Order: sequence, then structure tokens, then C-alpha cells
Amino acid sequence: QTYCIHPPITDFSSPNNMSIGGTMRTTSPKHMEDVELGSSSSAKSGNARTRPMMKLKDSNIVELQPLVEPNSRSSKGDGESTSFAKNIVAITMYSGCSIGMVLVNKSLASSYNHLIEGDLNILLVVFQAVAAVICVEFSKFMGWVEYPNFNAQTARLWAPVNLFFCGMLFTGMASMQHNSVPMVTVFKNITNIMTTIGDCILYGASVELLVMAAFGIMLLGAVFAARNDADVTKTGLFWMLGNCLCTSGYVLYLKYATKTVKLSKFGMVFYNNVLCTCFLLPVTMFNGELSMFLNTSALHTVDYAVKNWFAGFVGFFLNFASLNCVAQTGPTTYAMIGSLNKIPIAIFGYLIFDNDISSETWRFICVSLCGGILYTLAKLRASKRKSRS
Repeated sequence: QTYCIHPPITDFSSPNNMSIGGTMRTTSPKHMEDVELGSSSSAKSGNARTRPMMKLKDSNIVELQPLVEPNSRSSKGDGESTSFAKNIVAITMYSGCSIGMVLVNKSLASSYNHLIEGDLNILLVVFQAVAAVICVEFSKFMGWVEYPNFNAQTARLWAPVNLFFCGMLFTGMASMQHNSVPMVTVFKNITNIMTTIGDCILYGASVELLVMAAFGIMLLGAVFAARNDADVTKTGLFWMLGNCLCTSGYVLYLKYATKTVKLSKFGMVFYNNVLCTCFLLPVTMFNGELSMFLNTSALHTVDYAVKNWFAGFVGFFLNFASLNCVAQTGPTTYAMIGSLNKIPIAIFGYLIFDNDISSETWRFICVSLCGGILYTLAKLRASKRKSRS
């Protein structure tokens, strides 16, 4: 048998032979009488008909096969590595935006809280939500993103997310007033365990033993850090439990909403901030934050406006990163990353704002790092086990 490596000399004198769809007749008809590429039109009948991709009339010509057969296991491994890379990107985006948001708000608070009696925490959330809506609408206007116009039915489906968020915000502020910071940290770690249990019950997520061990280590570290300040009142316990339920409900329903509400991530950002503004702006009127801002001329500066606008810009990316992280990794990983974010926040606060870090906080940071490393090992083991199966 003869293997032809180079294509045979072709007669291009006929116009039909110049086109790829035409028939190529070679000068050696003995070996290759007629080779047809693609689909062509019949010169005799004038009607288009589909022909095989390559038709060899001489049985002595052997059709070359692929040198390497497709490996389904290899393609599956590529899919696993791609999914792992997407998880890393989602976690990094969420962690970076979350840390940046906290630092920007801390800068606002440290710069302007001495000018007022009280705080403007809720009003700042409203300002940042409005800025995020402007950012996403501008992106839509420029054609960079696409999502449908406002729809009341879609808003009703998304509203529970914002209700849980508002509840998380209010109960968190109330718990900080009636509990010490170490005790709030203890209950935040309990919230992570509640979120993991809810993820198992509601969505059938499987939890590794090492994952629960990681949460347990972080909880013990928080309890150890708060051992000298463990006074809990009934009022403080009530608000703290309410914050645990609202935070877990927010994360778990966020996963449900991202799967069921037919919106792009930017559409979710739009509805999230529009509804947040609608729910929280009346609250600022009721608690006096809006009137306090309007009556404090020292806050009506370009610097204050720019910082709030930048905070809203960061909040725009934080919304997207949060939605993407929950959808990509799940509520359990989202809760763990939220806890680990406290470590770089404490370090940046020490470096930028000269905040003191107590010895108990350093111990908690070390224990939290151990818990985070253990959680990472558990996820890597689960990923390897899944790729093998």
C-alpha cells in the first residue's frame, strides 16, 4: 500500500477545480481518481447535494486515523482543574472586595464620626447602594453588561434576599451595643456552623469531617479569646441569636435566588441595590440619620462625597463578587472566607489606622489560620476524590 504524504499535483485549469467545494482531479487517476472535499454542486444536474467529507474511490488508499484517541478521563480532569480555577478566582475576588469595603468604611468613620453625635452606618449603606446602581446602569448604557429592565415580579422574588440583609444589618448593630466584640466573634463562628448545617439540609451538600473540624477549631479559638469577657445578657443573647439566623438565612437564600431567579449577575446587583435603597432609606428618616446628615454642614464636602462614591464603587464589585462566590463555591465556603477575612482586616487596621491588636486577638488569628488551612486541605481532598471517581 502507498501512503501519500504530500498532496498530489492538481489540475487547476478548470474553474471548478479552483474552489474548495469543487471536485479536484489529480494527474494520477490510478491512485486517486476522485477526491471530494466538503459539499459541492453537481455540474450535471445543477442541484446541491451533500457528499461525504472525503471519498476515496481506490481501496488501496488507507484513510489516516488520529494518532491519539480522545481521552475522556483527561477531558474530565481538565474540567475539574477549570472548576478549581474558577473557585479560586471567585474566592479571591470576594475576599479582596470585602476587605477593601471594610477599610474604606473604616476610613470614612475615622475621618468624620467626630463631627457628629452618633453614627451614619445605615445612611452610608444607602449612599453606597445608590452609587452601585449608578455604576451598573452606566455599564448597561455603555453596552458593557446586559440585563432586563426593572420588573415587579422579579423584585418580589429577590426581595427576601434584601429582607435578610436588612435583618442582618440591624441585629448586628444591636448585638454590638449589648455584647462585647469577642462574644460577637464567638457567635459569628456559630453562624458559620449553622450555615453549613443548613447547606446540608436544604441543598444536600456533603460536608467533610475535616471541614467540621476546621469550624470547631475556629470556634474554640474565639471562645478562648473571649474567656475574659464572657458576660452575656438576655437582651444581648436575643440580638445575637437573631443575627445568627438572619446571616445564615441571607447566605442560604442567596444561593437559592442565584439559581432560580433568571437574571445575570449584574441584574442581581441592580435589584439588590435598588431594593436595599427602598428598604433602608425610610429607616434613615425614622432613626434621624438623614436629618443629622442634612444638618451637619461639615459633611457636605467634596472629600466626603468622593469617599462615599469610591465606597459605592467598591460595593458594586463586592455585590458581584459575593453573588459569584456563593454561586460558584456554595454557602459553606462563603461563610468560611467571611471568617478568614477578619485576619487581614485586623492586620491592615494595625498597619493603616494604628489599631492595637491584643494578645487574645493574635491568638485568635493564629487559631483561625489553622482552621483555614485545615478547611483548604479538606476541600483539596474532596476535589481529588471527585476527579478520581
